[in-house]
Amino acid sequence: MRKIIHIDMDCFFAAVEMREDPRLCQLPLAIGGAADRRGVIATCNYVARRFGVRSAMATAHALRLCPDLRLLPGRMALYKQVSRQLHGIFARYSASIEPLSLDEAYLDVSDSPLCGGSATLIAQAIRRDIARELHLTASAGVAPNKFLAKIASEQNKPDGLFVIAPGEVAAFAAQLPLAKIPGIGQKSAERLAAAGLYLGKDVLAWPKAQLLQQFGRTGQMLWQRAQGLDDRPVETERARKSVGVEHTYPADLMEETAALACLPALLQELHGRLQRHCAPERICRQGIKLKFADFQQTTVERSVQGWEPALFARLLQQAWLRGLGRGVRLVGVSVGLPDEQAERQLDLPF
Repeated sequence: MRKIIHIDMDCFFAAVEMREDPRLCQLPLAIGGAADRRGVIATCNYVARRFGVRSAMATAHALRLCPDLRLLPGRMALYKQVSRQLHGIFARYSASIEPLSLDEAYLDVSDSPLCGGSATLIAQAIRRDIARELHLTASAGVAPNKFLAKIASEQNKPDGLFVIAPGEVAAFAAQLPLAKIPGIGQKSAERLAAAGLYLGKDVLAWPKAQLLQQFGRTGQMLWQRAQGLDDRPVETERARKSVGVEHTYPADLMEETAALACLPALLQELHGRLQRHCAPERICRQGIKLKFADFQQTTVERSVQGWEPALFARLLQQAWLRGLGRGVRLVGVSVGLPDEQAERQLDLPF
């Protein structure tokens, strides 16, 4: 039985800014791009959230919801510095750490002798250290697996702790709204609701074969999560699977030719980033991403055997047709990297 802790800092970027300038604490605050440059909110404090402001929201929309919103551009160097201190605290309690972002990580403390072997007490100690040393707050979830630990860390935000003991897993998962399961977005949740599936117990009432037939891989995942199952280990080394570049434009691109004209600059930047990770001739996939004026987006990908610059234009043309005349606010290009572990296994002698 694993003991997994999921630590998630509370509104991290905004919290760091409030720590640096306490005068911001009582103001609605957001970190993000300027409205006149098609900016997006990266994060916001809880004062701003009371107005309906959320991460990934267009800055212009956030300002309509909260005209007094204090918008800061962000200081990534400072956030990375604080993140290094944060991960230093994690390392005191476990060598098995899977970072998810600057401010979020899984820790496997299954074999830890600290705090009498109690994952709950370890999580409390980590949160105390963060508060004392960094003057920031973190929320934590403790559970027998990663899926439940992540769900648990959201239960008592901000500055909270929630524990799901092994004996509570089945009951908790049965009452869990499916929309809260990572990987279930709004569209998927609507599709599930149309089929009468809202909670974990609704999934378990279906025959597994019917779930797989109607929902494919999502059905398989739901069958496991509805029982509170997740056998994924905490991965201390995560191989990069892709490299991408995207850009949001000041005005919607209304013509396909305008979008195609954006490709050379994007591909030049992508090629530069790619060379830091693998040789261009070794890439295995190329893709185009378009985000339309209504914030809907589409992606077109193709498997390749090496860098094919001309393919991006053909993929963009296919993606453009899906817009049905809508303007495009964002264009992204990406490549898939080879699975080096699988390649090493193929190279092993019999």
